[in-house]
Amino acid sequence: MQFKLDEEYCLEEFQKLLAIDSTTSCCSNIQEFVKKEITAMGYPVYETHKGGIIADLGGKGNTLIVSAHLDDIGLMVRYVKANGALMVCEVGGLRPYISERESVRIYTREGRVFTGEVQRERSSIHVNTDEVWEEKSDYRKNIEVVIDADVKNADDVHKLGIEAGDIIALVPHFEYSNRYIKSRFIDDKANAAILLAGMKYMKEHKIQPKRNVKAYFAVYEEIGHGTTWLPEGTQDILAVDISCCGPEQASDEHKVSIFAKDSRFPYHYEMTNELLATAKAEKLDYAMDVLTPHYGTDGDASILAGYDIRHAAIGPGTTGSHGFERTNMDGLANTYALMMAYMLK
Repeated sequence: MQFKLDEEYCLEEFQKLLAIDSTTSCCSNIQEFVKKEITAMGYPVYETHKGGIIADLGGKGNTLIVSAHLDDIGLMVRYVKANGALMVCEVGGLRPYISERESVRIYTREGRVFTGEVQRERSSIHVNTDEVWEEKSDYRKNIEVVIDADVKNADDVHKLGIEAGDIIALVPHFEYSNRYIKSRFIDDKANAAILLAGMKYMKEHKIQPKRNVKAYFAVYEEIGHGTTWLPEGTQDILAVDISCCGPEQASDEHKVSIFAKDSRFPYHYEMTNELLATAKAEKLDYAMDVLTPHYGTDGDASILAGYDIRHAAIGPGTTGSHGFERTNMDGLANTYALMMAYMLK
């Protein structure tokens, strides 16, 4: 393995990113943080009009985009209920049973922040019949957000400034033990931290890529249009995202996965083969995997937008996607090594 991940820096950056709520569409704070980090490294950086941060890592021609996204799944206030609780809808793929009983932060359009919790309307085991718990969790029927404030009705909530359309972010709950990382939003803030670590290494060692490489910290990935615009001259895009572990998956928390196909279509055959050859040459612990039926990356968004590019994707094996996720530092290290070797070859 030629490129060794600075694990301490990676974990520090990951936790800094986790500390900034960034539910899709509400990402200005995390964009500003990443922009400052990149500027401090000395790279040219700019924000796209829609949202997203792009840094030019040097090199000439035949641009390779390496993307990792900053936005998270979450919730939005749909309606303020008569009892002072909030009816909510999902932003991105957040199933009701995964958010149930989670602590949240509610962001008003005026900039106020309130805490709360996702609960069932009938939330106490001791005073409800067993039939209540047999009902499937449903944002439209039996799930609500209760606000940590003395509210008894809808008027009380409106006086706080909470209205339909306000963003609700879930608390990440980061833990690190025996090289295992457990947290919400490993997808994709762990890979954003990997990309920042690679940029830091290149700057400190004065490394210039042979081809032009741009780091793209996208937003709106969780709803499908993170990289539907690309800089002029882009030839290839490499999405760095989580790879989902499961009984019928080859992905492993200790390995970097190279994606052969997702729920939309196969990744570019030759570009994927290049990644495979790089993983073998670097003697990395890797797996080839097919991720279906509910998976996609920013590379797909670029293809669907009509760009004449090649696209591929890699990432650490991760358990519990879109929930309380888990991966291993070995998986991050192997992903980092493959990403660096490929973009600097």
